[in-house]
Amino acid sequence: MIVLHEFVPKSDFLKVAEEVRDLVDGWNVTDNAFGLPAPSGTAIGCVLKTRYPDKLVIPIFTLHYKGLVEVGGLALAADAVGLDGLVLTMGDLPKYGEPVKDLRSSEEARDFLREKVGVNLKLGCLLTARRKVEEAIERVRRPWDFAFFMRLEEKSMPMLERIAEECKRLKKPIYPYLLVETEENSDVVKLIGWPSMTIDQAEELASRLEGIVDGVIASCAGDRRCEVELLKRLQKFRSRL
Repeated sequence: MIVLHEFVPKSDFLKVAEEVRDLVDGWNVTDNAFGLPAPSGTAIGCVLKTRYPDKLVIPIFTLHYKGLVEVGGLALAADAVGLDGLVLTMGDLPKYGEPVKDLRSSEEARDFLREKVGVNLKLGCLLTARRKVEEAIERVRRPWDFAFFMRLEEKSMPMLERIAEECKRLKKPIYPYLLVETEENSDVVKLIGWPSMTIDQAEELASRLEGIVDGVIASCAGDRRCEVELLKRLQKFRSRL
């Protein structure tokens, strides 16, 4: 099973990446989370891929903050560097200014990038346990290359299993988030609004996901000490690329 680290880029991102490089198969890089200015997920992803070419690097690609030219330009940069994919999402509303409305959905952005811009890199979608399982299965049947699954908890495991079965039939990888809440990150987790789990629960869920999903995304919502501990615990499930 592949272990990805949800990477929240800050000014010391290269130091953080170096600290966990031996514990991960790659990174899922956030992109202006909560609509706040932050280092671009795609730009940071390109740096990580250049520095660690053997790692998977799959940034989130938030559309609310990008006009058509920037959408195309960033995707072309990602393609040129050889990123392993982009996860398209409208994202949170911007903290400053107004959302860009050039694209109305991630599906429209996907088609724009493939048909107008001509990018070749893989494009993924976000699935959520808040929707019906039938809706999620219908979505992965559309021309997406892979999927990330949000809001995993014990009660949504059966839903993930059904979606993962369809993804396996379609030969499309699926990666669920394991969001761990700690004393240090509890305020951030509340802002995220997803169900969370303890580090013990994350380890136990990972053991049950072996053979069902292609990998997991380890997230401690900015608690770096927790992230290192979680990644260490996930090593027993990790199969090297």
